[in-house]
Amino acid sequence: MTKKTITVEQIGSPIRRPNVQRQTLIGLGLNKMHRTRTLEDTPAVRGMIRAVQHLVRVVDEK
Repeated sequence: MTKKTITVEQIGSPIRRPNVQRQTLIGLGLNKMHRTRTLEDTPAVRGMIRAVQHLVRVVDEK
């Protein structure tokens, strides 16, 4: 069985954002604008994306 993945792209800057949001972006593997990461689709990752939904964009779900 293949694992579901989700691809996210950082579209917002962490400048002048709370430290919690900066750390969440780092936890997602994002630290520079327009970088993309393919992550395993888990509830934890979904929660992290939801916490910084104004800074990231979901590119693809498989």
